[in-house]
Amino acid sequence: MGESEADEKNEALDGSEPDVDETVEYVEVEVPGGPAWCWGTGRRKTSVARVRIRPGDGKIEVNRKPHEAYFTLERHRRRALAPLQAARLEGLVDVFANIHGGGITGQADAMLMGLARAILKYDENAEAVLRQAGHLTRDSRKVERKKYGRSGARRSYQYSKR
Repeated sequence: MGESEADEKNEALDGSEPDVDETVEYVEVEVPGGPAWCWGTGRRKTSVARVRIRPGDGKIEVNRKPHEAYFTLERHRRRALAPLQAARLEGLVDVFANIHGGGITGQADAMLMGLARAILKYDENAEAVLRQAGHLTRDSRKVERKKYGRSGARRSYQYSKR
């Protein structure tokens, strides 16, 4: 028992209120294989992905569907799950992602970043590998707005000489 704990107990014996409620038993539960759930949020263009991971057997769900059904193209699947491969956690964690907004490519990139952030909370030793692969860097590029007097963001209307 440390000095601070002894001081708190002595204060409680003096008649003052203790800081911790003694009627509730505080138990710290440790899950084998890492924390129970780790969250990560990823963004790309207008897409937002909230990703949860936990120790498991490699189950991957995106918006309550298997990831093969959601990401139909192989390049989107590879892009979204690249942090698992970089951190060598394939088949060791279950991944659950909720994604909304934007198109399928933006959603895959948003899931990539969210998954990388969740893996970082799950295993802090993976930061160097994830950062070197560029998975923790936010891609801030967005669509430029259309301006008045132009047909797009930068393209002008066609000039007519006559």
